[in-house]
Amino acid sequence: MPFTMNELRAETAIVRHRMVALLNVWGRSLSPMAREYIHYGATTVDIYDTALVMQLIAASDVLDKQMCQLEQTLITLSSAHKNTVMMGRTLGQHALPITFGKKMSTWLGENARHRQRLAEISERLTRGAILKGAVGSYLGLGSKAIQLEMLFAKKLGLRTPYASDWHANRDLISEYALFLALVSKTWGHLGTELFLLQSTDIGETIEYRPPSVIGSSTMPHKVNPSKSEALIQASRSIPRLAEVVLDDSINLFERDNTSRPSKVLADISIASGRQLTTANKILEELIVKPKIMLKNMSRTRQLIMAQRLTFGLAEKIGKTTANDKMRQIAGIALEQDIDLKTAFLNSEISQHLTLTELDQLLDPTTYKGLAAEQVDAVIIEVLSTGPNSCE
Repeated sequence: MPFTMNELRAETAIVRHRMVALLNVWGRSLSPMAREYIHYGATTVDIYDTALVMQLIAASDVLDKQMCQLEQTLITLSSAHKNTVMMGRTLGQHALPITFGKKMSTWLGENARHRQRLAEISERLTRGAILKGAVGSYLGLGSKAIQLEMLFAKKLGLRTPYASDWHANRDLISEYALFLALVSKTWGHLGTELFLLQSTDIGETIEYRPPSVIGSSTMPHKVNPSKSEALIQASRSIPRLAEVVLDDSINLFERDNTSRPSKVLADISIASGRQLTTANKILEELIVKPKIMLKNMSRTRQLIMAQRLTFGLAEKIGKTTANDKMRQIAGIALEQDIDLKTAFLNSEISQHLTLTELDQLLDPTTYKGLAAEQVDAVIIEVLSTGPNSCE
């Protein structure tokens, strides 16, 4: 007869040992002879570590499916905005024009690398079945214990187990947790970026919120970025959970008590899944504001095009000379609070460019390098080198 969880809890309260409690309640439903040979030669962590590995493999499959969703969302977003020109920023300053699609493609590439990492980790986990006995040397399991362990793994749908005893090392488990910490930083980075881009002073994106959602209890005008904030918070808490699992890699002798981090592994897996869901949701519903992007590009009054003017002048007066002259002109524009075009026309090198040439060089919408081609290349790379199809 199958036992109930209440029976198991009651037995655990008596014997205070998770495996013995399980064996006792299970054994009551078996014949006396079968009961004598339950758990013969095995040890508690053989069973629980193998079960944990199988849970992590299943969790990895769920996480990969979520990354596949993100892959498709990012492909759509990157492709749709591969020509949407916006300001590229470095060290918090306006630098050179890029496209929003190019920006999104960086996370597309990173997500693809994570999927490759997860596939490699999952492969190692499939060799994590373990049936080596109390101190990991097969004592009590007989002369054919290694073959028995292989059969044990095969019956569970797993690959040939590692020959080494990993009970006390825990590197398989730690790698999984540290991987999730790295993934959390990817989406924490995205959350930070979108948090800043939708700030009042930039306003280039908007995190969609249903009309019924309240931004602030006291300020009716507020539209707070709750999803991006959630991504940032997850990127702080998930790595802390990973640290707990990592600490479990240091055990005493052949094995210390390694049961406690199982709850942490459940917590970190659930938190990671929740973060991936949030990341996909914010990207699927993201409102992009191309007109605001163009407006923000004009805030430095053409100074962001100084590099392009330098290259335009290079063939006429040399690149180094052009660079030195444009640095002086940019400085004058800043000092006198005028636009770059005016400062350039007031300089002695203005003779080298016609007004038409100057206006063409000062147009930021035509100075985006190979951003669009780069987006296409990233998409092709992701679709052709992924560990498995997302379809």
